[in-house]
Amino acid sequence: MTSLDKPAAGTDEAGAGSSGPTVTDKALLEAFGGVRGMVDTTVPGLVFVLIYTIKRDMHLAAVAALGLSLLLALARLVRRETLKHAFSGVFGVAFGAVFAMMSGDAKNFYLPGMLYTLGLAIAYCVSAMVRFPLIGVLLGPILRENLSWRTRNPGRLKAYTKATWAWGIILLAKSAILFPIYLWGDVTQLGWVKVALSIPPLLLCVYLTYVFLAKAPPPIDVIAEMEAEEAAEKERERLAARGRSGDEARTES
Repeated sequence: MTSLDKPAAGTDEAGAGSSGPTVTDKALLEAFGGVRGMVDTTVPGLVFVLIYTIKRDMHLAAVAALGLSLLLALARLVRRETLKHAFSGVFGVAFGAVFAMMSGDAKNFYLPGMLYTLGLAIAYCVSAMVRFPLIGVLLGPILRENLSWRTRNPGRLKAYTKATWAWGIILLAKSAILFPIYLWGDVTQLGWVKVALSIPPLLLCVYLTYVFLAKAPPPIDVIAEMEAEEAAEKERERLAARGRSGDEARTES
């Protein structure tokens, strides 16, 4: 497997001589939530459809899914792990549970998440069209390049655009499968298909992002550049202060 730890060949002129930090496929997966993030967002939905399939009790299924989400968030809190993905899972499950119980339709447990996925897919596609790909916005700070890829590293702009298109198209395809089932299928069909489509599309998106970035020029470490400039400025101030002290000493003598 190609490693992003190695500088890519054929670096564009904009990125020549720059060797910022890169990321492995494992680190890239972690940037999008990792295995724990997938568990936090997938298992509650699995619990909901499993209990509903067995008991046909929407309220029991919703409460069980929400309770599991809270337990997962609590487990992260005890381990002092990041709560971003856990809380997003809790809010997503809570919103879905409330929506389902208020509407009286168990299928609506999945609707908020489906709408979020569709909205995200559209956002990815639009951002790629306007050459401001969201994957670059998300990964830029992690790779210490911020938005330098937009103006100084055209090879990475191209790679981020391809990756963003991949995310948008894959999520649109997922939505194209789920919404017809939501409209014309039953809740158990929708639930099991949604669970089945929770992890594979994400892994495919992450893998394609990894492949595109592996072939791109290395990121420009703008954080290191700013730190170097700050250090140089301090050195200039120190030398200037030393020069003033020397002038004062010669004047006094």
